[in-house]
Amino acid sequence: MTPTAPAKTQNYTGPLLIIGALFFVFGFVTWVNSVLIAFFKQAFSLTSFQSTLVAFAFFISYTLMAIPSSALLRRTGFKNGMSLGLLTMAIGTIIFVPAARSVSYPLFLVGLFIIGIGLTVLQTASNPYATILGPRESAAQRISFLGIANKLAGILSQVVFGGLLLSGANEAVGAVSLEKVVTPYMILTGVLVVLAGLIRFSNLPEVSEEQDDVPSDTSSIHSSVWQFPNLVLGVLALFCYVGAEVITGDLIISYGRAIGFSNDEAKHFTTYTLIGLLAGYVLGIIAIPRFISQQSALRYGMILALILTVGALVTNGFASVLCIALMGFAISPVWPAVWPLALNRLGKFTKLGSALLIMGISGGALLPLLHGYLTDAISPKMAYALLLPLFGYILYYAVSGHKKTSW
Repeated sequence: MTPTAPAKTQNYTGPLLIIGALFFVFGFVTWVNSVLIAFFKQAFSLTSFQSTLVAFAFFISYTLMAIPSSALLRRTGFKNGMSLGLLTMAIGTIIFVPAARSVSYPLFLVGLFIIGIGLTVLQTASNPYATILGPRESAAQRISFLGIANKLAGILSQVVFGGLLLSGANEAVGAVSLEKVVTPYMILTGVLVVLAGLIRFSNLPEVSEEQDDVPSDTSSIHSSVWQFPNLVLGVLALFCYVGAEVITGDLIISYGRAIGFSNDEAKHFTTYTLIGLLAGYVLGIIAIPRFISQQSALRYGMILALILTVGALVTNGFASVLCIALMGFAISPVWPAVWPLALNRLGKFTKLGSALLIMGISGGALLPLLHGYLTDAISPKMAYALLLPLFGYILYYAVSGHKKTSW
Protein backbone atom coordinates (compact mmCIF):
# COMPACT_ATOMS: atom_id res chain seq x y z
CA MET A 1 0.00 0.00 0.00
CA THR A 2 2.72 2.49 0.96
CA PRO A 3 4.57 2.65 -2.38
CA THR A 4 1.38 3.55 -4.28
CA ALA A 5 0.39 6.45 -1.98
CA PRO A 6 2.72 9.11 -3.45
CA ALA A 7 1.55 8.39 -7.00
CA LYS A 8 -2.08 8.77 -5.97
CA THR A 9 -1.33 12.02 -4.18
CA GLN A 10 0.31 13.44 -7.31
CA ASN A 11 -2.80 12.60 -9.31
CA TYR A 12 -5.06 14.63 -7.02
CA THR A 13 -3.86 18.03 -8.25
CA GLY A 14 -5.69 18.12 -11.59
CA PRO A 15 -9.03 16.81 -10.26
CA LEU A 16 -8.89 19.18 -7.28
CA LEU A 17 -8.31 22.14 -9.63
CA ILE A 18 -11.41 21.08 -11.58
CA ILE A 19 -13.45 20.85 -8.35
CA GLY A 20 -12.03 24.24 -7.29
CA ALA A 21 -13.25 25.72 -10.60
CA LEU A 22 -16.71 24.29 -9.91
CA PHE A 23 -16.78 25.83 -6.43
CA PHE A 24 -15.82 29.12 -8.07
CA VAL A 25 -18.89 28.77 -10.31
CA PHE A 26 -21.06 27.92 -7.27
CA GLY A 27 -19.92 31.09 -5.53
CA PHE A 28 -20.37 33.37 -8.51
CA VAL A 29 -23.89 32.19 -9.34
CA THR A 30 -25.05 32.00 -5.70
CA TRP A 31 -23.80 35.33 -4.42
CA VAL A 32 -25.05 37.34 -7.39
CA ASN A 33 -28.49 36.86 -5.78
CA SER A 34 -27.72 39.74 -3.39
CA VAL A 35 -27.48 42.12 -6.36
CA LEU A 36 -30.55 40.60 -8.05
CA ILE A 37 -32.69 41.04 -4.90
CA ALA A 38 -31.92 44.76 -4.75
CA PHE A 39 -32.09 45.17 -8.54
CA PHE A 40 -35.46 43.44 -8.99
CA LYS A 41 -36.89 45.27 -5.99
CA GLN A 42 -36.29 48.54 -7.85
CA ALA A 43 -37.03 47.40 -11.40
CA PHE A 44 -40.38 45.78 -10.47
CA SER A 45 -41.23 48.09 -7.49
CA LEU A 46 -41.43 45.08 -5.14
CA THR A 47 -41.96 44.87 -1.38
CA SER A 48 -39.13 43.38 0.70
CA PHE A 49 -41.09 40.13 1.00
CA GLN A 50 -41.60 39.91 -2.78
CA SER A 51 -37.93 40.62 -3.50
CA THR A 52 -36.81 37.77 -1.20
CA LEU A 53 -38.65 35.35 -3.49
CA VAL A 54 -35.32 35.46 -5.41
CA ALA A 55 -33.67 33.57 -2.54
CA PHE A 56 -36.72 31.33 -2.10
CA ALA A 57 -36.82 30.25 -5.78
CA PHE A 58 -33.06 29.60 -5.77
CA PHE A 59 -32.66 27.71 -2.48
CA ILE A 60 -35.93 25.75 -2.34
CA SER A 61 -34.59 23.59 -5.18
CA TYR A 62 -32.05 22.14 -2.71
CA THR A 63 -34.92 20.70 -0.62
CA LEU A 64 -36.79 19.34 -3.62
CA MET A 65 -33.77 17.95 -5.47
CA ALA A 66 -31.27 16.71 -2.84
CA ILE A 67 -32.48 13.09 -2.71
CA PRO A 68 -33.45 12.90 -6.44
CA SER A 69 -29.93 14.20 -7.22
CA SER A 70 -28.40 11.25 -5.37
CA ALA A 71 -30.56 8.85 -7.39
CA LEU A 72 -29.62 10.63 -10.63
CA LEU A 73 -25.91 10.44 -9.86
CA ARG A 74 -26.15 6.69 -9.23
CA ARG A 75 -27.42 6.35 -12.81
CA THR A 76 -25.13 8.83 -14.58
CA GLY A 77 -21.96 8.66 -12.48
CA PHE A 78 -20.48 11.69 -10.81
CA LYS A 79 -18.61 13.16 -13.77
CA ASN A 80 -21.54 12.96 -16.20
CA GLY A 81 -23.83 14.19 -13.41
CA MET A 82 -21.72 17.32 -12.93
CA SER A 83 -21.79 18.00 -16.66
CA LEU A 84 -25.57 17.59 -16.64
CA GLY A 85 -25.82 19.95 -13.65
CA LEU A 86 -23.89 22.65 -15.52
CA LEU A 87 -26.12 22.28 -18.59
CA THR A 88 -29.20 22.57 -16.35
CA MET A 89 -27.80 25.78 -14.90
CA ALA A 90 -27.24 27.06 -18.45
CA ILE A 91 -30.94 26.53 -19.20
CA GLY A 92 -31.77 28.60 -16.12
CA THR A 93 -29.42 31.46 -17.05
CA ILE A 94 -30.63 31.70 -20.66
CA ILE A 95 -34.22 32.03 -19.38
CA PHE A 96 -33.16 35.45 -18.04
CA VAL A 97 -33.12 36.73 -21.62
CA PRO A 98 -36.83 36.18 -22.43
CA ALA A 99 -37.67 37.17 -18.83
CA ALA A 100 -36.00 40.56 -19.37
CA ARG A 101 -37.55 41.06 -22.79
CA SER A 102 -41.05 40.26 -21.49
CA VAL A 103 -40.54 42.17 -18.19
CA SER A 104 -41.63 39.07 -16.25
CA TYR A 105 -40.56 38.68 -12.61
CA PRO A 106 -42.14 35.18 -12.37
CA LEU A 107 -40.08 34.04 -15.38
CA PHE A 108 -36.90 35.29 -13.67
CA LEU A 109 -37.89 33.20 -10.63
CA VAL A 110 -38.34 30.14 -12.86
CA GLY A 111 -34.82 30.71 -14.22
CA LEU A 112 -33.43 30.98 -10.69
CA PHE A 113 -35.21 27.78 -9.66
CA ILE A 114 -33.71 25.87 -12.61
CA ILE A 115 -30.23 27.28 -11.80
CA GLY A 116 -30.76 26.00 -8.25
CA ILE A 117 -31.67 22.52 -9.54
CA GLY A 118 -28.44 22.38 -11.55
CA LEU A 119 -26.44 23.59 -8.56
CA THR A 120 -28.00 20.93 -6.32
CA VAL A 121 -26.81 18.21 -8.68
CA LEU A 122 -23.37 19.81 -8.82
CA GLN A 123 -23.10 20.18 -5.04
CA THR A 124 -24.25 16.60 -4.45
CA ALA A 125 -21.65 15.33 -6.93
CA SER A 126 -18.70 17.54 -6.08
CA ASN A 127 -18.77 17.57 -2.27
CA PRO A 128 -17.63 13.90 -1.98
CA TYR A 129 -14.53 14.73 -4.02
CA ALA A 130 -13.38 17.14 -1.31
CA THR A 131 -13.04 14.23 1.11
CA ILE A 132 -11.98 11.50 -1.34
CA LEU A 133 -9.30 13.29 -3.40
CA GLY A 134 -6.66 13.07 -0.71
CA PRO A 135 -6.22 11.81 2.86
CA ARG A 136 -9.43 11.95 4.91
CA GLU A 137 -7.61 13.64 7.82
CA SER A 138 -6.87 16.71 5.67
CA ALA A 139 -10.39 16.86 4.17
CA ALA A 140 -11.41 19.84 6.34
CA GLN A 141 -8.46 21.81 4.97
CA ARG A 142 -9.50 21.01 1.38
CA ILE A 143 -13.08 22.06 2.14
CA SER A 144 -11.75 25.37 3.48
CA PHE A 145 -9.67 25.97 0.33
CA LEU A 146 -12.73 25.24 -1.81
CA GLY A 147 -14.67 27.65 0.40
CA ILE A 148 -12.10 30.33 -0.37
CA ALA A 149 -12.60 29.76 -4.12
CA ASN A 150 -16.35 30.06 -3.52
CA LYS A 151 -16.10 33.35 -1.63
CA LEU A 152 -13.58 34.91 -4.04
CA ALA A 153 -16.05 34.19 -6.84
CA GLY A 154 -18.76 35.79 -4.73
CA ILE A 155 -16.69 38.96 -4.36
CA LEU A 156 -16.08 39.00 -8.13
CA SER A 157 -19.83 38.63 -8.75
CA GLN A 158 -20.47 41.71 -6.58
CA VAL A 159 -17.92 43.76 -8.54
CA VAL A 160 -19.21 42.64 -11.95
CA PHE A 161 -22.97 42.55 -11.38
CA GLY A 162 -23.06 45.32 -8.77
CA GLY A 163 -21.29 47.57 -11.26
CA LEU A 164 -23.58 46.54 -14.13
CA LEU A 165 -26.94 46.55 -12.37
CA LEU A 166 -26.73 48.89 -9.37
CA SER A 167 -24.57 51.78 -10.55
CA GLY A 168 -26.13 55.21 -11.03
CA ALA A 169 -29.85 55.83 -10.75
CA ASN A 170 -31.81 54.78 -7.68
CA GLU A 171 -35.16 54.89 -9.47
CA ALA A 172 -37.09 51.83 -10.68
CA VAL A 173 -36.88 51.97 -14.45
CA GLY A 174 -38.62 48.73 -15.47
CA ALA A 175 -37.95 47.32 -18.93
CA VAL A 176 -35.06 49.70 -19.66
CA SER A 177 -33.28 48.56 -16.52
CA LEU A 178 -33.96 44.84 -17.14
CA GLU A 179 -32.08 44.97 -20.46
CA LYS A 180 -28.91 45.23 -18.34
CA VAL A 181 -29.11 41.54 -17.43
CA VAL A 182 -29.32 40.22 -21.01
CA THR A 183 -25.66 40.37 -22.11
CA PRO A 184 -24.05 39.16 -18.84
CA TYR A 185 -26.44 36.21 -18.57
CA MET A 186 -25.86 35.24 -22.21
CA ILE A 187 -22.11 35.23 -21.47
CA LEU A 188 -22.71 33.23 -18.27
CA THR A 189 -24.74 30.68 -20.27
CA GLY A 190 -21.84 30.25 -22.70
CA VAL A 191 -19.35 29.77 -19.85
CA LEU A 192 -21.54 27.08 -18.24
CA VAL A 193 -21.92 25.18 -21.54
CA VAL A 194 -18.15 25.24 -22.12
CA LEU A 195 -17.51 24.05 -18.54
CA ALA A 196 -20.01 21.21 -19.03
CA GLY A 197 -18.03 20.05 -22.06
CA LEU A 198 -14.70 20.33 -20.27
CA ILE A 199 -15.98 18.29 -17.30
CA ARG A 200 -17.50 15.66 -19.60
CA PHE A 201 -14.17 15.05 -21.35
CA SER A 202 -11.89 15.62 -18.35
CA ASN A 203 -9.83 12.95 -16.58
CA LEU A 204 -11.83 13.38 -13.37
CA PRO A 205 -11.87 9.99 -11.61
CA GLU A 206 -15.20 8.33 -10.85
CA VAL A 207 -16.21 8.09 -7.19
CA SER A 208 -17.34 4.64 -6.17
CA GLU A 209 -20.30 4.12 -3.87
CA GLU A 210 -18.07 2.68 -1.16
CA GLN A 211 -15.36 5.28 -1.00
CA ASP A 212 -17.17 7.87 1.07
CA ASP A 213 -18.84 5.44 3.47
CA VAL A 214 -17.41 5.62 6.97
CA PRO A 215 -17.50 2.33 8.87
CA SER A 216 -19.26 2.57 12.19
CA ASP A 217 -19.98 0.30 15.12
CA THR A 218 -23.10 2.24 16.03
CA SER A 219 -24.88 2.36 12.66
CA SER A 220 -25.59 -1.37 12.82
CA ILE A 221 -27.82 -0.92 15.90
CA HIS A 222 -29.89 1.83 14.25
CA SER A 223 -32.73 1.06 11.85
CA SER A 224 -33.39 4.66 10.77
CA VAL A 225 -31.38 7.78 9.99
CA TRP A 226 -33.73 9.70 12.33
CA GLN A 227 -32.25 7.79 15.30
CA PHE A 228 -29.08 9.93 15.10
CA PRO A 229 -29.71 13.14 17.10
CA ASN A 230 -26.36 14.61 16.03
CA LEU A 231 -27.55 14.42 12.39
CA VAL A 232 -31.13 15.65 12.87
CA LEU A 233 -30.01 18.54 15.08
CA GLY A 234 -27.18 19.22 12.59
CA VAL A 235 -29.64 19.51 9.68
CA LEU A 236 -31.53 22.14 11.71
CA ALA A 237 -28.22 23.89 12.48
CA LEU A 238 -27.42 24.09 8.74
CA PHE A 239 -30.98 25.30 8.08
CA CYS A 240 -30.39 28.16 10.55
CA TYR A 241 -26.90 28.85 9.20
CA VAL A 242 -27.77 29.12 5.51
CA GLY A 243 -30.77 31.31 6.35
CA ALA A 244 -28.53 33.55 8.43
CA GLU A 245 -25.87 33.66 5.69
CA VAL A 246 -28.44 34.82 3.11
CA ILE A 247 -29.92 37.37 5.53
CA THR A 248 -26.50 38.84 6.38
CA GLY A 249 -25.07 38.58 2.84
CA ASP A 250 -27.80 38.70 0.21
CA LEU A 251 -30.17 41.11 2.00
CA ILE A 252 -27.61 43.63 3.29
CA ILE A 253 -27.74 45.71 0.07
CA SER A 254 -31.52 46.10 0.42
CA TYR A 255 -31.04 46.96 4.10
CA GLY A 256 -28.54 49.65 3.19
CA ARG A 257 -30.96 51.10 0.65
CA ALA A 258 -33.79 51.03 3.21
CA ILE A 259 -31.81 53.05 5.78
CA GLY A 260 -30.77 55.73 3.31
CA PHE A 261 -27.66 54.64 1.42
CA SER A 262 -27.54 55.15 -2.37
CA ASN A 263 -27.15 52.27 -4.84
CA ASP A 264 -23.53 53.27 -5.48
CA GLU A 265 -22.81 52.95 -1.75
CA ALA A 266 -24.97 49.93 -0.90
CA LYS A 267 -23.77 47.76 -3.82
CA HIS A 268 -20.50 47.15 -1.93
CA PHE A 269 -22.10 45.90 1.30
CA THR A 270 -22.34 42.19 0.36
CA THR A 271 -18.64 42.33 -0.53
CA TYR A 272 -17.90 43.27 3.09
CA THR A 273 -19.79 40.18 4.32
CA LEU A 274 -17.90 38.00 1.82
CA ILE A 275 -14.54 39.44 2.91
CA GLY A 276 -15.50 38.50 6.48
CA LEU A 277 -16.32 34.95 5.40
CA LEU A 278 -13.09 34.76 3.41
CA ALA A 279 -11.02 35.99 6.37
CA GLY A 280 -12.70 33.38 8.57
CA TYR A 281 -11.85 30.57 6.16
CA VAL A 282 -8.20 31.67 5.90
CA LEU A 283 -7.90 31.99 9.68
CA GLY A 284 -9.49 28.56 10.03
CA ILE A 285 -6.90 26.99 7.74
CA ILE A 286 -4.11 28.56 9.79
CA ALA A 287 -5.50 28.04 13.31
CA ILE A 288 -7.57 24.82 13.16
CA PRO A 289 -6.65 22.43 14.71
CA ARG A 290 -3.20 23.80 15.53
CA PHE A 291 -4.35 26.48 17.98
CA ILE A 292 -8.09 25.91 18.36
CA SER A 293 -10.50 23.03 17.74
CA GLN A 294 -13.24 23.26 15.12
CA GLN A 295 -15.87 22.96 17.87
CA SER A 296 -14.33 25.81 19.89
CA ALA A 297 -14.17 27.99 16.77
CA LEU A 298 -17.86 27.26 16.21
CA ARG A 299 -18.75 28.20 19.80
CA TYR A 300 -16.76 31.44 19.81
CA GLY A 301 -18.08 32.34 16.36
CA MET A 302 -21.69 32.04 17.51
CA ILE A 303 -21.03 34.13 20.64
CA LEU A 304 -19.49 36.83 18.41
CA ALA A 305 -22.45 36.56 16.01
CA LEU A 306 -24.92 37.14 18.86
CA ILE A 307 -22.93 40.19 20.05
CA LEU A 308 -22.84 41.61 16.51
CA THR A 309 -26.58 41.06 16.09
CA VAL A 310 -27.25 43.13 19.22
CA GLY A 311 -24.79 45.72 17.85
CA ALA A 312 -26.70 45.92 14.55
CA LEU A 313 -29.97 46.47 16.43
CA VAL A 314 -28.72 49.22 18.76
CA THR A 315 -26.56 51.24 16.33
CA ASN A 316 -27.46 53.30 13.26
CA GLY A 317 -26.19 53.99 9.76
CA PHE A 318 -22.92 52.44 8.63
CA ALA A 319 -22.15 51.08 12.13
CA SER A 320 -25.27 48.90 11.90
CA VAL A 321 -24.34 47.77 8.38
CA LEU A 322 -20.80 46.96 9.53
CA CYS A 323 -22.09 44.81 12.42
CA ILE A 324 -24.14 42.78 9.91
CA ALA A 325 -21.20 42.47 7.51
CA LEU A 326 -18.85 41.30 10.28
CA MET A 327 -21.23 38.42 10.95
CA GLY A 328 -19.68 36.89 7.83
CA PHE A 329 -16.48 36.39 9.83
CA ALA A 330 -18.39 35.10 12.87
CA ILE A 331 -20.35 32.44 10.95
CA SER A 332 -17.44 31.20 8.80
CA PRO A 333 -16.70 28.15 11.03
CA VAL A 334 -20.27 26.80 10.79
CA TRP A 335 -20.27 24.96 7.44
CA PRO A 336 -16.89 23.18 7.89
CA ALA A 337 -17.76 22.24 11.50
CA VAL A 338 -21.37 21.05 11.23
CA TRP A 339 -20.82 18.54 8.39
CA PRO A 340 -18.33 16.28 10.21
CA LEU A 341 -20.21 16.63 13.54
CA ALA A 342 -23.54 15.74 11.93
CA LEU A 343 -22.18 12.80 9.90
CA ASN A 344 -20.12 11.37 12.78
CA ARG A 345 -20.66 7.61 13.24
CA LEU A 346 -23.48 7.37 10.66
CA GLY A 347 -21.83 4.46 8.81
CA LYS A 348 -24.25 3.04 6.24
CA PHE A 349 -26.52 6.07 6.69
CA THR A 350 -23.80 8.53 5.60
CA LYS A 351 -25.16 9.12 2.08
CA LEU A 352 -28.73 9.70 3.23
CA GLY A 353 -27.40 11.92 6.01
CA SER A 354 -25.50 13.99 3.44
CA ALA A 355 -28.68 14.40 1.36
CA LEU A 356 -30.59 15.57 4.44
CA LEU A 357 -27.84 18.10 5.22
CA ILE A 358 -28.09 19.46 1.67
CA MET A 359 -31.86 19.76 2.22
CA GLY A 360 -31.02 21.93 5.22
CA ILE A 361 -29.85 24.55 2.69
CA SER A 362 -33.58 25.32 2.32
CA GLY A 363 -33.05 27.67 5.27
CA GLY A 364 -31.79 30.05 2.59
CA ALA A 365 -35.23 29.85 0.96
CA LEU A 366 -37.58 30.15 3.94
CA LEU A 367 -35.86 32.32 6.53
CA PRO A 368 -35.21 35.29 4.16
CA LEU A 369 -38.94 35.26 3.35
CA LEU A 370 -39.67 35.61 7.07
CA HIS A 371 -37.06 38.37 7.28
CA GLY A 372 -38.69 40.14 4.32
CA TYR A 373 -42.11 39.90 6.00
CA LEU A 374 -40.69 41.35 9.24
CA THR A 375 -38.99 44.14 7.26
CA ASP A 376 -42.32 45.17 5.73
CA ALA A 377 -44.36 44.64 8.91
CA ILE A 378 -42.02 46.09 11.57
CA SER A 379 -38.84 47.76 10.29
CA PRO A 380 -35.73 46.91 8.24
CA LYS A 381 -33.52 47.05 11.33
CA MET A 382 -35.70 45.09 13.79
CA ALA A 383 -36.11 42.32 11.21
CA TYR A 384 -32.50 41.41 12.03
CA ALA A 385 -33.63 40.34 15.52
CA LEU A 386 -34.58 37.10 13.72
CA LEU A 387 -30.87 36.23 13.82
CA LEU A 388 -30.82 35.96 17.62
CA PRO A 389 -32.69 32.60 17.87
CA LEU A 390 -30.83 31.28 14.78
CA PHE A 391 -27.38 31.93 16.24
CA GLY A 392 -28.61 30.82 19.68
CA TYR A 393 -29.61 27.43 18.31
CA ILE A 394 -26.32 26.91 16.45
CA LEU A 395 -24.52 27.77 19.72
CA TYR A 396 -26.57 25.06 21.48
CA TYR A 397 -25.55 22.56 18.77
CA ALA A 398 -21.90 23.56 19.14
CA VAL A 399 -21.95 23.19 22.93
CA SER A 400 -24.04 20.06 23.48
CA GLY A 401 -26.39 19.19 20.58
CA HIS A 402 -23.72 17.43 18.51
CA LYS A 403 -22.82 15.18 21.46
CA LYS A 404 -26.27 13.58 21.73
CA THR A 405 -26.15 9.88 20.79
CA SER A 406 -29.81 9.06 21.51
CA TRP A 407 -33.12 10.82 21.98
